[in-house]
Amino acid sequence: MTATAPDRTAAAREFVADLGAFVTASPSSFHAAAESARRLEAAGFVRLREMDPWSEADVRGDRLVVRDGSVIAWSMPEDASVRTSFRILGSHTDSPALKVKPNPQLGAEGLAQVGTEVYGGALLNSWLDRELRLAGRLVLRGGDEVLVATGPLLRVPQLAVHLDRGVNAEGLRLDPQRHMQPIIGVGSVDVLGLLADEADVSPADVLGFDIVAADAQAPARFGAHQELMASGRLDNLSSVHASLMALLRVAADRARDAPLSPIALMVANDHEEVGSASRSGAAGPFLEDVLVRIHAGLGGDEATRRAALAGSVVVSSDAGHAAHPNYPERHDPVTRPRLGAGPVLKINANQRYATDARGAALFSEACARAGVPMQTFVSNNAMPCGSTIGPITATRLGMTTIDVGIALLSMHSVREMCAVEDPLSLSLACETMLR
Repeated sequence: MTATAPDRTAAAREFVADLGAFVTASPSSFHAAAESARRLEAAGFVRLREMDPWSEADVRGDRLVVRDGSVIAWSMPEDASVRTSFRILGSHTDSPALKVKPNPQLGAEGLAQVGTEVYGGALLNSWLDRELRLAGRLVLRGGDEVLVATGPLLRVPQLAVHLDRGVNAEGLRLDPQRHMQPIIGVGSVDVLGLLADEADVSPADVLGFDIVAADAQAPARFGAHQELMASGRLDNLSSVHASLMALLRVAADRARDAPLSPIALMVANDHEEVGSASRSGAAGPFLEDVLVRIHAGLGGDEATRRAALAGSVVVSSDAGHAAHPNYPERHDPVTRPRLGAGPVLKINANQRYATDARGAALFSEACARAGVPMQTFVSNNAMPCGSTIGPITATRLGMTTIDVGIALLSMHSVREMCAVEDPLSLSLACETMLR
């Protein structure tokens, strides 16, 4: 990088301001896919429909496909052939949440509540005493879908310390069924009617919905030098946004790419936080479906496709843990990722992350070419390790897969934190991997 430190700081702040706008526009996985598609289409990407046949002309150029809360987009070099490999950025659009139940009408003590269940591994105490919004999709009579997002509507109030004198010494214990039902108003509130009104549709036409609660507070920088960022859904919209911006930069520079450059592709899957086993999750067929159709559009067959995939690489980007200053014993004693020290390369002996030595070398070289720092993450041996879409994608498609991400504190809180410098560094490294 030739930029000076002040220039880099200004660029990082501009990048996280845009990340904040992306998060605000993406309170649900469906909104994240829609906002990604909106930005891609504004840059000239053409949306394809999965139900239509795809010709060679359809798959060449800059294209995108949306399936539910997932999106795939690619930029193809002009000289692409059946021998052209893929460079793929993978991430996920969902985050831990409170998901609205099919019959959400609840109430007690003269207050209206919304029946919810916990989606993913939410840090439940973080959802208390803050304003929440509702967001997701409504499916209408006839099959049409509309997205809906409200302003601040909900709050889960904590029991006062006067009524729970031991809470600070003994710890807070939350029953997801009894204690995590948000208040939405006084008296009776028609939750689905309210959502239908917000979406400007008839409540009678709403036959299905996927609605979650999300933090209503806007993302913000903080710290002595404004060097930190707090936001909902950084796990994993930080990776979706970094991948999206990397792909857009590559597509804009396609005329300058060297001959035989790879097909640059991003996939942002839904349902990672609950295991990825869905039609739009990484364990489902979405990515493979699209790769098969792209390759077939170029005139390839199964044998040439398998050869192209054997030479392809996936960067699975998902947030990682920074070493916590108040809980140092929970981390590896030597390998201790820090906020502001660059993207984290995630490694696990039991293949909970897919990074191997070859992938580690590729990503290290990419960070060096991008001029960004890099660090590694391994778990404390006594702590169970999470996982990502990386091992699932590697298993399904057989491509070299590398697990990376930015370092966070408060992961799976309703409001997580990162260093302002890191999202841009991740995006620059991802851009280098695409080329």
